[in-house]
Amino acid sequence: MTILEKSPPSYKEILDHLYEGVYFVDREGHITYWNLAAERITGFAAAKVIGSRCSDNILTHVDAEGKRLCLEGCPLAKTIRDGVPREAELFLHHRAGHRVPVLVRISPLRDATGAVIGAVELFSDNSAKKAMAERVEELEALALLDPLTKLANRRYIQMALENSLQELKRHGWTSGVIFLDIDSFKQINDTYGHQVGDQILLMVANTLTLNSRPFDLFGRWGGEEFVGLLRNVDETTLGSLAERFRVLLEGAYLYTSHGPIRVTASIGATLTSVEDNWEEAVKRADRLMYLSKQAGKNRVTMNARAEPRY
Repeated sequence: MTILEKSPPSYKEILDHLYEGVYFVDREGHITYWNLAAERITGFAAAKVIGSRCSDNILTHVDAEGKRLCLEGCPLAKTIRDGVPREAELFLHHRAGHRVPVLVRISPLRDATGAVIGAVELFSDNSAKKAMAERVEELEALALLDPLTKLANRRYIQMALENSLQELKRHGWTSGVIFLDIDSFKQINDTYGHQVGDQILLMVANTLTLNSRPFDLFGRWGGEEFVGLLRNVDETTLGSLAERFRVLLEGAYLYTSHGPIRVTASIGATLTSVEDNWEEAVKRADRLMYLSKQAGKNRVTMNARAEPRY
């Protein structure tokens, strides 16, 4: 008999109407219940996960440093061991491949004697989905949206960069520009076909937007290239954010009939300067990205300011 079957008949119906994702595990980590919100947030149907362990190509939580918590430091496993409730901000793996930031709250489940027999995890989407939905609606109306990824297109990025540079000249608000290129993307298309290649592009786009700040902007520059405009950052913040995106993409994977497909990205990052126009800022970030490629790929190369003019 599962934990859920011991509960009142209306328990499942109540849980299925919660906004938060909810799942139960037994002491061995096997999933015994998975509510409708968990299906919505993760893309995994209950029928596919009940009886599995949460680490079996399902959630595979990582922390902000990219550490696989299923291998070490899983907060749910700790709660089962010591009975102490926990809360953490983590990143789960969506069935479509991208990482979703979530706030998780974990509590032990006990039997009549007080012994821990499992745990329950509640998790909620921690991304600014409403703000992104409004942005998508605005961009669609202005024909400024990339049709595949639903990110801003090149024209919109150029406009946003120009506005950012005007803010820098008027108010001193420095922004950062990130140029990101998916490593070995042609090989993915040649090996698995363009349909899988498109899914990889969507996975990368979702990872970038769901894990960016609400006032930042990411767009598809062309092909497998993406440009990000990170507002109001200094050198330290820009480097930290760029590295965060690199780590999250390195840990993301698309599950296909061929098995899981992983990608990495080479990134160039630079702060804007009062001497810049949008084209110079993007070109500089692009050159830094190529330095990441030449240094072995899957890394961030950055500089703090524009190159001097002679």
